[in-house]
Amino acid sequence: MTDSRTPTILLIDDDAEVRYSLSRVLSTKGYAVKEAASGEQGVAAVKQGPPPDLIFLDIRMGGMGGIEALQHIRSVNARQLVVLMTAFGTAQTAIEAMKYGAFDYIMKPFDPAKVLALADKALQAHADLRAVGDYKPTVNPDDYREGIVGSAPVMQEVFKTIGQVTASDVTVMITGESGTGKELVARSIWKHSHRSGKPFIAVNCAAIPDNLIESELFGHEKGSFTGATGQRLGKFELCDGGTIFLDEIGDMALATQTKILRVLQQGEIQRVGGTETIRVDVRILAATNKDLEAMVKAKTFREDLYYRLNVVRIKMPPLRERGEDIPQIVDFCLQNLAKQKKARVTKVSPEALALLTKHAWPGNVRELENVIYRSAVIAQGDAILAKDLPAELGGTAPADEPVAAAAGLTVAAALDFLQTELAKDAAPMLPRVQRELARRVLQAANGDEAAAAKKLGLTKAALAKLLT
Repeated sequence: MTDSRTPTILLIDDDAEVRYSLSRVLSTKGYAVKEAASGEQGVAAVKQGPPPDLIFLDIRMGGMGGIEALQHIRSVNARQLVVLMTAFGTAQTAIEAMKYGAFDYIMKPFDPAKVLALADKALQAHADLRAVGDYKPTVNPDDYREGIVGSAPVMQEVFKTIGQVTASDVTVMITGESGTGKELVARSIWKHSHRSGKPFIAVNCAAIPDNLIESELFGHEKGSFTGATGQRLGKFELCDGGTIFLDEIGDMALATQTKILRVLQQGEIQRVGGTETIRVDVRILAATNKDLEAMVKAKTFREDLYYRLNVVRIKMPPLRERGEDIPQIVDFCLQNLAKQKKARVTKVSPEALALLTKHAWPGNVRELENVIYRSAVIAQGDAILAKDLPAELGGTAPADEPVAAAAGLTVAAALDFLQTELAKDAAPMLPRVQRELARRVLQAANGDEAAAAKKLGLTKAALAKLLT
């Protein structure tokens, strides 16, 4: 503890012996200890104020129980740190404690050393919350309606190029590492173009098996292959007049590349199994994280298609090359989470922001967004503190391990668990949890898609689709 003021700790327990023993332990560190003999008394003490720095609250008491008291206390003061005490360390106890905003919980009978360590940790968090003060956001979300946040010089060049290509139908190649925001650039080009009133369709070429991608893009006729029970329009027909975004085009098979070239040269397609030539008016935007020049030399990507697609190139910089943008991106993420009511957190401590800023972010903006989202969910107050960040960033939160997969759960089972245990208003987070789980399992498998898919109970194609 760095605060010179004597911290106050409130003990709420209907067992006088527990209050006595716990008070003696805490007093050895010089803490000012107050007591309440019931949940009702404890809630009244919090309402009357001044608020204690920390509360130890028993779960099972006569009258108002600990979980109910916790909810009342948190409604009075959202920043109030509460440690729950229990003699029953069940999964349900842990879930309920953290669901309603407890800082932590401790088992009875107490280990004095653990009590003091936990109290010091919680009081340090309390001091950090006070230090956040009147945090002022650095961005206005209305200024970043495109979703592309940043003011670094390299990003200014990206914005300029977007503005230059919107007035024409020129084909644009967007390059950059995974997670840098290539699709956001494509959507911004479409939104500001004369085609904005027509469809925008994004296709992840890596997520569709080679034997299905032609049908997906160009459609098929009834009976053209096993399972083709009727005619189907492809993305190009559905996108007529609009803009199609071919993401991860470096993963497209050579046979399909030839047909894409025909669309660019002649504006024509043929459905799989069909003989009719169909005219389409579609602007093509493409993206990849691969070295297409090297692929052209290796003859795994058509040279003529490369030049057709690469008329104008926009290179999205990795986050490590624009670290000055991280505070703005963090603010943007927090404001979006608050707007969507996915988290109550609206601030970040200076210590946490410093850790976020110095991290290399190999997963780029997508990784940063995931860390902010996770940290906001587990934060006890209205601010992300250094302790809420994962250990790999210098925080004290558990390292980001694929817990559900390690326990033998498939994605479906993990989601079923989450849907059961989380509050109903957390449902919108489930697709992101699913995607993040798949990403972390793939990472743990050292990029082996087959092994990761098997662990998750998915096909490789389904895994690829999850990761888009």
